[in-house]
Amino acid sequence: MTQQPFNRPGAIDLSALKRPAQPAPTGAGGAPGGAGGAGPSSYAVDVTAENFQNVIEMSMTAPVLIVLFSRSRMPESGRLADDLATLSGEFEGKFVAGLVDVDVAPQIAQAMQVESIPLVVAVIDGRPAPLFQDAVGIDELRTALTQVMQQLATQGMTGRHQPLGAAPVEDDDAEPQSDPRYAAAEDALARNDLDAAVTEYQKLVTANPADTEAAAGLAMATVLQRTQGVDLDAARADAADRPDDVDAQTLVADLDLLGGDVEDAFGRLIELVRRSAGKDKDKAREHLLGLFAAVGNDDERVLKGRQSLASALY
Repeated sequence: MTQQPFNRPGAIDLSALKRPAQPAPTGAGGAPGGAGGAGPSSYAVDVTAENFQNVIEMSMTAPVLIVLFSRSRMPESGRLADDLATLSGEFEGKFVAGLVDVDVAPQIAQAMQVESIPLVVAVIDGRPAPLFQDAVGIDELRTALTQVMQQLATQGMTGRHQPLGAAPVEDDDAEPQSDPRYAAAEDALARNDLDAAVTEYQKLVTANPADTEAAAGLAMATVLQRTQGVDLDAARADAADRPDDVDAQTLVADLDLLGGDVEDAFGRLIELVRRSAGKDKDKAREHLLGLFAAVGNDDERVLKGRQSLASALY
């Protein structure tokens, strides 16, 4: 376990939520028992000295948020742990909540050199960083976590945990199970009802802006919607005749993307951004960002495309 102190300011600034904290224990003792009280969640785990390393290793897949609390000495910190466990279910695998009752596992608090509770630490790829130290209500916590997940998504961190305790899939040829959240949108795509697909994906994004899968689905469904019934040859001829027309160029970029020519699609719009100005420049840039979302922020071609876009803008 790390010996790095965790009482420094958080790596992600949520300081507006700061509230008075209580001293953490310096030795064994306190109320016996586990974290207790947290609502059931497939993405929350009571952390002990025995499973601590395994919990840290989970962060190689997606973030682990460790909350240190004392239910007996600071009940509001216990409620924070309960709320984090509940929200881990709402976020459906975007993070695992690791619950550390410092009265039950004081050695973890000692090893992490925790000086006050409650404390939430984000662990990503095995690297810990203090997130925030407060005892906010669940609505404030949900808002803060949504912001954090959005920040991580912009950095390409879009992994997702499987439910804890789920049996591994042993049959390599087995069909992957579809996430029921996306069933309505996927069914609409299957029957080529693109308007319905866009509507269903938009519902998911509105309900949870941090859902990067829904955002990617919305972006791709929108591309399909824009290109439905378009004659490829006619669109290319029009774009060749009107090289500075944003509508003509973005349509061909859409068609290139669907045809698998992702880099050509990006390159066409990057050059359009480079030579355009004003509203045309903004329109081309926004369209390109939509294509980035359709491909996925962690795709190497998107990462290169973002660098080229930055160069074209500045």
